[in-house]
Amino acid sequence: MSKINKILLLLAVAMSLSLQANAQEKIVNPTISYAGNPQIYKLAGLAVSGVEGYEDYILTGISGLSIGQDLEIPGIAITDAVKRYWKHGLFSDVSISVDSLVGNKAYLHIHLQTRPRISTINYLGLKKSERNDLDQKIGLLKGGQITPNMIDRAQYLAKKYFDDKGYKDAEVNIRQRDDVTAKNQVILDIDVDKKEKKKVRQIFIEGNEQISDQKIKGSMFKKGAFAKIHEAGKFKNFFKAKKFTPERWEEDKKNLIKKYNEYGYRDATILEDSVWNADEKHVNVYVKVDEGKKYYIRNITWVGNTVYSTDYLSRLLDMHKGDVYNQKYMNKRLSEDDDAVGNAYWNSGYLFYNLQPTEVNIVGDSIDLEMRIFEGQQAHLNHVRINGNDRLYENVVRRELRTKPGDLFSKDALQRTARELASMGHFDPEAVNPDVKPNFEDGTVDINWNLKQKSNDQIEFSLGWGQTGVIGRVGLKLNNFSMANLFRKNKEHRGILPIGDGETMSISAQTNGRYYQSYSLQYATNWFGGKRPIQFTVGTYFSKQTDVSGNYYNRGYMNNYYNYMYGLGNYNYNDYENYYDPDKYVQLLGINIGWGKRLRWPDDYFTLSLQLAYQRYMLKNWRYFIMTNGSANNLNLSIALNRSSTDNQLFPRRGSEFSASLTITPPWSLWDKKDYKNLAADPFSPTYQEEQKEKYRWVEYHKWKFKARTFTALSSGTKCFVLMTRVELGLLGSFNKNKKSPFETYYMGGDGMSGYSNGYAEETIGLRGYDNGSLTPRGFEGYAYDRFTLELRYPFLLGNTTIYGLGFVEAGNAWNDTKKFNPFEMKRSAGLGIRIFLPMVGMMGIDWAYGFDKAYGSHGLEKGGSQFHFILGQEF
Repeated sequence: MSKINKILLLLAVAMSLSLQANAQEKIVNPTISYAGNPQIYKLAGLAVSGVEGYEDYILTGISGLSIGQDLEIPGIAITDAVKRYWKHGLFSDVSISVDSLVGNKAYLHIHLQTRPRISTINYLGLKKSERNDLDQKIGLLKGGQITPNMIDRAQYLAKKYFDDKGYKDAEVNIRQRDDVTAKNQVILDIDVDKKEKKKVRQIFIEGNEQISDQKIKGSMFKKGAFAKIHEAGKFKNFFKAKKFTPERWEEDKKNLIKKYNEYGYRDATILEDSVWNADEKHVNVYVKVDEGKKYYIRNITWVGNTVYSTDYLSRLLDMHKGDVYNQKYMNKRLSEDDDAVGNAYWNSGYLFYNLQPTEVNIVGDSIDLEMRIFEGQQAHLNHVRINGNDRLYENVVRRELRTKPGDLFSKDALQRTARELASMGHFDPEAVNPDVKPNFEDGTVDINWNLKQKSNDQIEFSLGWGQTGVIGRVGLKLNNFSMANLFRKNKEHRGILPIGDGETMSISAQTNGRYYQSYSLQYATNWFGGKRPIQFTVGTYFSKQTDVSGNYYNRGYMNNYYNYMYGLGNYNYNDYENYYDPDKYVQLLGINIGWGKRLRWPDDYFTLSLQLAYQRYMLKNWRYFIMTNGSANNLNLSIALNRSSTDNQLFPRRGSEFSASLTITPPWSLWDKKDYKNLAADPFSPTYQEEQKEKYRWVEYHKWKFKARTFTALSSGTKCFVLMTRVELGLLGSFNKNKKSPFETYYMGGDGMSGYSNGYAEETIGLRGYDNGSLTPRGFEGYAYDRFTLELRYPFLLGNTTIYGLGFVEAGNAWNDTKKFNPFEMKRSAGLGIRIFLPMVGMMGIDWAYGFDKAYGSHGLEKGGSQFHFILGQEF
C-alpha cells in the first residue's frame, strides 16, 4: 500500500472513532422536553432512594419497569409507574427522573419518601374505658404508617362508635403533628367532644287508626312495638332504654311493621319518618304509617309431608279458618316454640327439612296458605369434635354428650348437651354453643363443640374477727379431682396434681386457737365407676367449741352494774383468753355416705339420692343447749327427689329446680319401752343430768323439706331481666311427743349463714331484713318454717367472672311447734343486692333489706328495720 493510501486509511479510522465517541456521549441530568416527540430509549439502569429498611429490588419492583425494556421518554410507562407507587399508599412523595442518557440507553432514578409512622396516640376528652374501646374500634396502631384514608376511616369509625353509644352529635377531630424526637414519625391527637348523650323526648305516630299509641310505645309491664327506644321522663319507661341511636331507630321501624303483621295487617308500610333535635339532650322522632287492610285465614293446605299426617301438623300449627293472619304467631308455631312443626322434624333427624308458607290466593280480606314442605332424608351424626378442653379427660366430657356419632340428629339433644356441658362448671357457660355443619352430599352432619375452659378450683384463706378473737380459715376445693390419679391408676395421667376426672375433693379447716376448731373432708363424683351417671359422696368432719368460765359473765355483770350506778364510763372486759375454760365444750364427729341415680321417668332431669349419716355429739357443761352433758348419737337416712333444668349454674335465665326430701332416724322410743314423759322432766332433780344422757342417747325425728325455684327471662337476649321465684317449707316431727329432737332444728333469720347459731345442731335458714336467728332465738328452737321469695335479677357481667344485681321481696316465719305452723303468718321484707362470682373464690355478695315486722332483736321484740347481709356461697 502506498504511503498516501495508508494516510487516508488512518484518517478514515480516526473519523469513525470520533463519530462513535460522539454517538456514545453521556448526558447527565438531561433536560426532558414535553413539547416535542418522545424518544425511545432502552432502560439500562434503575436506582431508588429515600427509603430505608427495604431491599432495592422490592422497591423497584413496585414500578413495573424492567431493565432492557424499550421506554418512551417522556411516556406513559413512567406515568404508570408513578401511579403504582401512589396506589400502594405507603409513600407521601414519588418522582422519577432521568439520571443520564448514554446513546440510546437511559438510566432512571426513583425518588421516594415514605409516609410517617405513628409514634403516639393521644385521646382527649375520654374516660379510660372509652379510650380502650375506641382504640380497638378504629384500628390505629403505634408504629404503623399513617395515610389520609386511614385517618378518614378512623374518624368515621369513631363517630359511629359514639353514635351507637347515644352521642348523636359527637364531634371527632384527628390532628397530625410531627414528632420532633423521632425522624419521619408523627403524633396523633384524637380530640372527642361527645356533647350530650341523646335520649328520646317524644315519639310522634301518624296514621295508626287500628293500633293505639300505647300498643306501639308499650306500657310499664307490657312491651310494645318499639322495643329499643322509649320516651324519657315517663315513669312507665323507668327501667327501659331511652337512648337513641340510628341503629335502634331502624330496628324499631322494622318492629313496628312486625307488630302490624301480628294483628293481620300484612300490607302495613312506613310512608315517612324523621328525627330532629328537641334540645341538647333529646331528639324527637316521627313516623307515619299506612296500615292497609286486615287479613284473615281462609284455607291452610299442606304439601310434601309424608312423615307426619296433615291432621297432626295442623294441630301443631294451631291456626284455623277465620283466625287473624298473625304472621308472628305463625312463625312461632312453625319453628320457634318447643312443640313447633319444625322441631317435630328436627328432633326426628330431618335436619334438611324446610318449610315455606306461601300465600297462594287472596280473596278480599281472606288468604289461602299453602305449607310447602321439603322433608329430605334423615341425617345421622358423623364427626362429633370437642375443642378447647385441656384439663379434663376426653371421656369425661364425652359421657355428658347426647350427640354421639351414628345417632340421628336431634335439636332437643343438641340443646340438652349444651345445658349439660354448661352445668359441668368446667367451661364458660356463655360460650357453650354447637357448631353444626351439615353435609348435604352424604346426608350426615358434623358437630363441633367449641368450648372455653375455665378454672373452677377454689382456694380459700381468710381471717376474721369473732367474739373470741381472730378466726382463720383455709380451704381447698378441687372440682376436677381424680381419685384414680391419686393412686396413679390412670394411664393417661401425666401431671403432678391428681386431676382430670371431674370429681370433687374439698378440704377445709377453721380455728381461732383454743376456743374453736373445725375440720372437714368431702369427696364426690357424679359418675361412680365412670360409666353410668351414678352419684357417690363420702365425707367426714370434726369440730370442737369451747366456752368461757362463769367468772367472765359475773365480772361483766358487776362491771355493768358499777358503770350504771357510779358513771365510771365504759369498761372493756372482752379479754376472753383470761377466762378460757376447757371443761366447757361441745364436740361433733360425723361421717356420711351417699348414692344417687339419674332417673328416666317422669323425665331425665330427675335424680333420686340416698344418704346414710351418723353424727355423735359430745357435750360437757354446755349451757347453751337443751342437753348440757353427755353424748348423743344421730343415725339417719335421707331420701331426696331432685329435679334441675336450669340453663346456667351461675346466672340461670330459664328452667327450674326443686327438691323434696325426707330424713328419718330409727324410732328408738317405740322399741326401748322407756317412760320419756317423766325422764329428765325435772331440771332440779339430782338425777337430771343422768336422765338427760339417757333421754338423748339416741336422737330420733323425721324431717320433711321442700324447696323450689323457677327462673323466667322477661325478654330475649343474653343480658335480660330474670324473675326468680322461691317456695320453701320445712317440718321437724317426732315419733314421741316427749322425745322431741334437740338437734336438726331450724335457725331462721338474717343472711342464711351460721351467724350465732349452734351450727352443729341447727340448720340455718335466711330471711333478709332481720337479725340472724331472730325468728328462732334461744329457747324457741324452730321445728317448722316457710319462706317465699320474688327476686328480679339483671346481669352486669357474664362469663368466668359473673356479676348481677337483684331486687327482692321476701316473707317467711318459723315456729317452735309443728302444730302452730301457719304459712300465712309471715314476716315480710324487701331490699336490693349484688352477687359476684370469682373463679377462685366462689359466689359472694351483699344485700340491703328492710324488715317490716317485729321479731326478736337485741332489745326484745322489735321491727326488723334496715339490715345489711353478707353472702358467701351459692344459695339454693
